[in-house]
Amino acid sequence: MVDVLEILKKYSESIDREINKSLISIDPKSLRKASEHLIKAGGKKLRPSLVVLTCEAVGGKPENALKTAAAMELIHTFSLIHDDIMDKDELRRGEPSVHVLWGEPMAILAGDTIFSKAFDAILETKIDDVSSSRVLEALKTVVDSCIKICEGQACDMGFEEKFDVKEKEYLNMIYKKTAALIAAATRSGAILGGGSPEQVEALSEYGRLIGMAFQIQDDYLDVISDEEEIGKPAGSDIVEGKMTLMVVHTIEKASPEDKEKLISILKSGSEDQVEEAIALFKKYDSIEYTRNIALNNVKQAKELLNILDDSESKEALLHIADFVLQRNF
Repeated sequence: MVDVLEILKKYSESIDREINKSLISIDPKSLRKASEHLIKAGGKKLRPSLVVLTCEAVGGKPENALKTAAAMELIHTFSLIHDDIMDKDELRRGEPSVHVLWGEPMAILAGDTIFSKAFDAILETKIDDVSSSRVLEALKTVVDSCIKICEGQACDMGFEEKFDVKEKEYLNMIYKKTAALIAAATRSGAILGGGSPEQVEALSEYGRLIGMAFQIQDDYLDVISDEEEIGKPAGSDIVEGKMTLMVVHTIEKASPEDKEKLISILKSGSEDQVEEAIALFKKYDSIEYTRNIALNNVKQAKELLNILDDSESKEALLHIADFVLQRNF
């Protein structure tokens, strides 16, 4: 099997250089350190790699996409810093969260700073001999995804203690919260590479579909994996009472008695009842249903790549789509 992490490393050094250029001028030093913390902790760099690969796949120069690629990683990092504050999560990428080390006020400022630096980086793409119209179109794409991230987070918060969420509502939430930024990565890369309108639309939809599958796979892994594989206790979403596709599907299909039982488990926050919840998921085929939606999204995403000429970057995009479902973390 192709090692997708190696594919993602291809442009990592170049992307890191652009990120460092963006952050080096932040003053005071404490704000710079807080802003750099999560980026230095690592990460797969999926989103920035997709910007460069889609640019290359439509015939563009990869170097023309590096600043927007860096912007994608900065925006993703900004969202993680603020998520950790809202969710009171103390660890991220195996390191203490930014707000744990520097306090909430500084963490909010760090998130805001790198968010602003992201747009600065995209605007600097003009220096790389990319037309103003393409830069502006890429910028509009990224701005739209940032609005969607905030909307998605608000929807997710609105689902707390709400147990009548419909599947359509749930899918809209994960599109905004997770898939929109991945779609913006693939769309902006295609724009900067000079792709045709048809290629830009196809790659945007490819990004949306793998982004949806990415989040749905997370739901799936929470139930079928063990703690060693995913780095958190299996069923932790159940203990936290999270709305996932499995929960939504089970509640929609269950008998009144089973529906009441599942809602009671989700409200309890008890680890002892995780197996009981999983038994209900199995009873209503919700685990298989979830997996099949993710599989179908990836299948459709790969078919969209037929619009591209054969190339190394197209192959990489095909492998990344498969990786979304093959990963166990």
